[in-house]
Parts: sequence; C-alpha cells; structure tokens
Amino acid sequence: MAKAPVAGSVKRRLARDIGEVAAIRFYRSTLARTVLSLGNDPRWRTYLAVTPDTALTAPYWPPSRNVARIAQGDGDLGQRMQALFERMPPGPVIIVGSDIPAMRPCHIASAFKLLGRSDAVFGPAHDGGYWLVGLKRSPRCLQPFRGVPWSTEAALAATLANLRGKIVAFAPQLSDVDTKEDYRRERKSAARLITSCA
Repeated sequence: MAKAPVAGSVKRRLARDIGEVAAIRFYRSTLARTVLSLGNDPRWRTYLAVTPDTALTAPYWPPSRNVARIAQGDGDLGQRMQALFERMPPGPVIIVGSDIPAMRPCHIASAFKLLGRSDAVFGPAHDGGYWLVGLKRSPRCLQPFRGVPWSTEAALAATLANLRGKIVAFAPQLSDVDTKEDYRRERKSAARLITSCA
C-alpha cells in the first residue's frame, strides 16, 4: 500500500523535522526500492495499491513491468485493507507498507510460510502498529480491522483483539521512518551496510 509520493501528502511529520525535500526524497527512494525488490521476486505476485485513487495513472510511481497498480478505494485504513484482502485472487495475501527501509523479500517469504500454519500474520512496528499483515483467507476472509485506532500505539493490540481465538503468527519487528531520530538511525544503518559490503 502506498500514498502518492507527492510533497505535502506523505511523511509530513518527518518533513517537519528534516525538510520537505529530504522527506519526499526518502519516501520515493524507499518506495522504489520496495517495488523493485518485491516485484521482481518470482515467489509471489506483487500489486501496488495506491491512494488516492485519482493517482492511479500518475507518472511519478516507480516503474515495474512485474507490478500491477490498483486503487485502494475509499474508507479508513482498515476498510481499505479489508477491501484489498477481499478483492485479491484466491490464496493467502500479505499487505505491507511502502515506507519500511529494512524490509526485504526474505521477510515476505517467511511471512507466507507462517501463514501455512496460522490464520493471520503480523509484522509489529516499534510504535505499536504493524508494517505487515497477512491473512490465509481460507475457509473465509477474516475481518480484523473493525474499531482499530489507527496511528496510535494501540493499533496492533486492537487488531489482535479482533482475532481472539484465531492462530496468529509474528514476523520480525521493523519500523517506518517518521521522525528525525528514525531518519538518522536509518542513515547510520545504511552507512554501516555500505561499509561492511565494501
């Protein structure tokens, strides 16, 4: 799931800390890396679910022959995710955020494996939300998003409460980048990776 990568509409909190240009550059590069790495993996089919719907054919989305673009539709985050789960072709479905720099294909492969013996899988975030949610959708599609207080530290706990009695598995904890501290931590992590690979 991705918001249109337009200044002023994404990463507003981060933009207040590091400036609009740096924030939108960070978001666009993270989105492009996510689309490229997940879209080129043959183990699954990748869709880029975009909002607003009017941005579906805009030229600023990262190009990829392997990734179909679809509209998220109307409603709050939970309603839009539920609609995506219900619209996808048969089989398990995983939804991830587009601004998780540490996310790699191995995380997605592991989450699909967890769904083999679970009804749902979540990738917790440090802020009490989650960067990944997956549903087996068999024998029916669960509805875990009702009444969830989005963008709060209670989002994951409220979603899990809706799944009481179901088998739930957990992927590793990863996070998006919302603050100057998150941004600095991410840049240090990237610098260490480049140095260690040199």
